[in-house]
Amino acid sequence: MTDELVLILDFGSQFGQLIARRVRDLNVFCQVVRHDISADRVRELNPKGVILSGGPASVYEPNAPHPDPKLFDLDVPVLGICYGMQLACQALGGSVGGGSHTREYGRATLTVTDPDALFKGFPTESTVWMSHGDQVQAVDGGAFVPLAATDTCPVAAVKHRTRPVFGIQFHPEVGHTTHGGLILRNFLRDVCGCSGTWKMQAFIDRAVEDIRQRVGNRRVICGLSGGVDSSVCAALLLKAIGPQVACIYVDNGLMREGETEVVKHTFRDWFKADLHAVDARDRFLAALAGVTEPQEKRRAIGKTFIDVFRQEALSIPDAHFLAQGTLYPDVIESGGSPDGPAATIKLHHNVGGLPAELGFELVEPLRDLFKDEVRKLGAELGLPDEVVWRHPFPGPGLAVRCLGEVTEAKLATLRTADRIFIDELHRSGWYRKTAQAFVVLLPVQSVGVMGDGRTYENTVALRCVQTDDFMTADWSRLPDDLLARVATAIINRVPGVNRVVYDISSKPPATIEWE
Repeated sequence: MTDELVLILDFGSQFGQLIARRVRDLNVFCQVVRHDISADRVRELNPKGVILSGGPASVYEPNAPHPDPKLFDLDVPVLGICYGMQLACQALGGSVGGGSHTREYGRATLTVTDPDALFKGFPTESTVWMSHGDQVQAVDGGAFVPLAATDTCPVAAVKHRTRPVFGIQFHPEVGHTTHGGLILRNFLRDVCGCSGTWKMQAFIDRAVEDIRQRVGNRRVICGLSGGVDSSVCAALLLKAIGPQVACIYVDNGLMREGETEVVKHTFRDWFKADLHAVDARDRFLAALAGVTEPQEKRRAIGKTFIDVFRQEALSIPDAHFLAQGTLYPDVIESGGSPDGPAATIKLHHNVGGLPAELGFELVEPLRDLFKDEVRKLGAELGLPDEVVWRHPFPGPGLAVRCLGEVTEAKLATLRTADRIFIDELHRSGWYRKTAQAFVVLLPVQSVGVMGDGRTYENTVALRCVQTDDFMTADWSRLPDDLLARVATAIINRVPGVNRVVYDISSKPPATIEWE
């Protein structure tokens, strides 16, 4: 996607994708690849630099992951982070050891003893984030020159005397390292010689060209869910091949209030797209009748969706491709790239779980992007803010936020309560400060008092979380007065609800969604 590429070799670090995001924030394109990628393949990819990630192993253990030793002979700049530093030092003549005296976790004060290129513009002392049980032993007089130290780690950063190989024991990619971005910038710009050409307009130009070459004059079906990923995917395709795109939006009756109208307005009225909006609400509610178990709900919704989508797709002549909004984390975690990490974290998912037997070739124009980059792309393509910044929404929709059996009456209650919560977050300025917020309708009734009468009505839970990657999440510390306004408005305006609770569970141990 660009002439400037940096490879990140993944040794199992919990921060691997975060390193990639930090590099891209500096306008340099990078890819996360398997730790044992061959030196020949690296030479073929011709990167400007290589970063070795951290990892949970010890480099001296028998089965510890190691890179191809020929990697260090390619004359490509290498930066080892934490475990990656230990690997580089061990491979090039240094030694690594462990013990109670080498452990260092959390914030530490780093003292720079040799600024060199890596620490250009760096203060003599700063705060860094450490997370290691092993460390590189003394290197004075050996192949490496020490650059920095902490009280616990006398060799906290190094450079090789003759090769473009650097190592840092701390994590520059996390926010706790106060000048971490500067180190990465120095490595990318001053050591690797990157100019920073990875910008969204450049991505758009290249993606449009690639789509046109791949598709030719054939038609593409794009499944629209109403979420940001599928919407941005559709907008990019429309820019590239316009009338050759047919968008299918299935209204399953499980969407948030006003969502169907936003999709129709955005793509039919604004982008002038060939939009096939299928009203299948009755079919989905019939499939969900009497179903209470969450997985059964998902299966019923998935099967119905496939049936409806398949039927509508048959009405589009000459359709050869199916486009979906697969993102780069999906590709990494599913082993969807031949150079990607070997371990499969989760199975790759298609739009709506569409089966291979539909007979389409896949087009995935967003597969090189992270979520925040997709939002930037959406803004560049002219999508409205309400689409670009919409919070994630589960595939089964409100069915998994309506605990127990799903009925039209319960969905109406849930939609109204959810709209009140989201509107208040917008008005207070909290919507963009949070990653995901929604209301859950609980199968719980409780006693209340309204006016002079006793009530026995429903309970709803508010859920609002902060997260960067949705793998972990913490509950949002919303102001008390905001929560009070939301609770009062819901109880006053939503018939059948007399109690509102706030979910203060983190992930883990809880999940973000309730089902």
